[in-house]
Amino acid sequence: MADKKSPDENNVNRMSKTEYYLAIALVVSKRSTCLKRRYGAVIVNNDEIISTGYNGNPRGDENCCDRGNCKRMDLPSNSGNYNDCFSVHAEQNAMISASRNEMLGSTIYLAGEKYDDG
Repeated sequence: MADKKSPDENNVNRMSKTEYYLAIALVVSKRSTCLKRRYGAVIVNNDEIISTGYNGNPRGDENCCDRGNCKRMDLPSNSGNYNDCFSVHAEQNAMISASRNEMLGSTIYLAGEKYDDG
């Protein structure tokens, strides 16, 4: 008797659930207001999307993309000095939009890319 394959393994043209949720997170990242890096997060529980979030300034604050500049643009990534950055992480924004009960046992998918204005 042959080993049973998961439904995703039977169809080689179908992306895996991990690839699917990461692709959604990458699309969510397109809403980022950061001029240096775009990140998107998707929280999934029981194969259901609970919440999404992207990085950027808190609601009501002026965004770097609205100002047209970023104080950290020319600083190296992971320099350790984030005093001039007021952005909230994508995963933080996703978490504050979901309830604790929804998040228990969930998985968070995070995708990002360097900002490209062209």
